[in-house]
Amino acid sequence: MSHDNVADPVAEIHELRVEIDGRAIVDGVNLRVLPGKVTALVGASGSGKTTTGLALLGEYPPGARVTGEVRRRPADGPVGYVPQHPAAVLNPARRVRALLDDIARPQVRHLPRAQRREAARALFLRALTDAQLPDAEVLLRRHPHQLSGGQQQRVVLAQALLLGARVIVADEPTTGQDALTKARIVEQLAALAARGIAVVLLSHDLDVVRALADEVLVMRAGRVVESGPVERLWAAPRHKWTRRLLEERYVVPREEPITEEARPVLAVRDLTAVHDRRTVVLTAPRLVLNSGECLAVVGRSGSGKTTLARCLAGLHSGHDGEIQLDGRPLPRSLRHRDRAQLAAVQYVFQDARAAFDEHRPVLHQVARTAVRLRGVDEEAATDEAAATLKRLGVSMDLARRRPGELSGGELQGAALARALLARPRVLICDEVTSGLDTVTRRGILDLLAGLVGEGDGLSLVLITHDLDTARLAHRIAVLDAGKVVEQGSAERILTAPQHPFTVDLMRTTRRLQAGGIHG
Repeated sequence: MSHDNVADPVAEIHELRVEIDGRAIVDGVNLRVLPGKVTALVGASGSGKTTTGLALLGEYPPGARVTGEVRRRPADGPVGYVPQHPAAVLNPARRVRALLDDIARPQVRHLPRAQRREAARALFLRALTDAQLPDAEVLLRRHPHQLSGGQQQRVVLAQALLLGARVIVADEPTTGQDALTKARIVEQLAALAARGIAVVLLSHDLDVVRALADEVLVMRAGRVVESGPVERLWAAPRHKWTRRLLEERYVVPREEPITEEARPVLAVRDLTAVHDRRTVVLTAPRLVLNSGECLAVVGRSGSGKTTLARCLAGLHSGHDGEIQLDGRPLPRSLRHRDRAQLAAVQYVFQDARAAFDEHRPVLHQVARTAVRLRGVDEEAATDEAAATLKRLGVSMDLARRRPGELSGGELQGAALARALLARPRVLICDEVTSGLDTVTRRGILDLLAGLVGEGDGLSLVLITHDLDTARLAHRIAVLDAGKVVEQGSAERILTAPQHPFTVDLMRTTRRLQAGGIHG
């Protein structure tokens, strides 16, 4: 990576202020984007990272009042943007070849007609190579929905490179990814910077920031509270918020062992789950969750973790085998479970926003669970909902609002409250902290640990891609390619993993935490 600090910036932001309805969501931000450098913006959800990143593209929220200046060199082409959910910007009706050909064709118009097709193809194959997408020939024939999230991300990156972008804004590129995939994304972005492209990284993942960034800006409530070279910030953070983000990035391992007289509350026997009536996506011969225990299910994206969670919750009925609650078979589908069974097993989704009705106040939606599943009257349910929300960090003021007015962390707290109002025996949490900053994540994990340790028999299934989050658990089951490859006590799996996949995941996690992936 180039360390030529005297290079002219390819983009600059000066005293940027973005207001919506009189409230500043970005306030007085300054940013210099240098060629061949990685500049990271870190901070909680709602801190202004994405608004600042999108300002480089000249894009602002609807109805925003903008002051300040954003300067770019026209010769450097457009600013490329790789969003957190790349599928949203890829046309689902067109194959990857067509998506890239649309951008390459205008660039070869000056050539004789007979040469254009081959020249366009050479351009987009080069862009796919630069975006580190192997097997281009296979991928070109596919539609976006047939690609993994990581592949979709790299296709969007290839589009930006084809357009000649010298600045790439990468928005939370590692959210929800396991350590092995994160390491690949770090290497890919480092390779771009090595070619002189400026990378602006928007991230809450501090291990990735440390491994990749040259310069870091820490944001809070729309302002930059601290900035400087990554090594200086890590070694001697000056602002209390930076210190807190760094201090709370790792989970404290669970101390107390599970009691010996633990009894199974949920048991899986010979489970085989299929998609599209024929493709086997998961086999789990035996899994047990004991009363008052936390079981972490760890694996990569696509390993079958969410399918397992959905089978347990009655949301995926395409499976054989048996799932038992307190020794009795649970109906496969939610539709066939009675009220007591529905209340007993509650599911908290990764995307809390999608799980709420955007038109009704959060408090009403949380209270509804107690009314529907426990037969509690409206007034008592509302009081219980308010008390549970408060305990989960959601004030009455926020609870009375609609979901769109809450941050990701606040909504995740509300989703947990709604599940708890069913008074469940089993709580299934599917990647509930993957989109959150370190402080909010730590708060929710501490809360979950407290709930399991309260002695009223609540058991927790924690679906996660992240071995650090799994430290919260008593036991860990590791999934790879739809199979349970290893299970045992959390201490044993985290200190002496046996399966090659777990060993690799553990080793890469440690390297990322040490900042040793690149450079």
